[in-house]
Amino acid sequence: MLTSVDTDLMRVLADPLRLRIITLLARETLCTTHLIEETGAKQTNLSNHLRVLREAGVVQTEPCGRFTYYRLRPEGIASLAGGFAELAETARITAQNNVKRSCP
Repeated sequence: MLTSVDTDLMRVLADPLRLRIITLLARETLCTTHLIEETGAKQTNLSNHLRVLREAGVVQTEPCGRFTYYRLRPEGIASLAGGFAELAETARITAQNNVKRSCP
């Protein structure tokens, strides 16, 4: 079953810009400048979203000279995927066993 941590992670990923950032970072490690170019977001807005993703454990930073690169943490995404897989299995079992609450 999804835990409260997983629910928080789902909330973090629900924002369209953060989902776009995650999709981009799944393909390659990018710096803030690349992410601004790819998303069209303002630097301040992008930095705030990256902070939220970092605090949620979804991305990690890698300093490189005067730039900061961002990389997706597969463990964070895998944890969320595992939670959804458990939820799907529970739904499958419920459907197979025809589990339903009777009306009063």
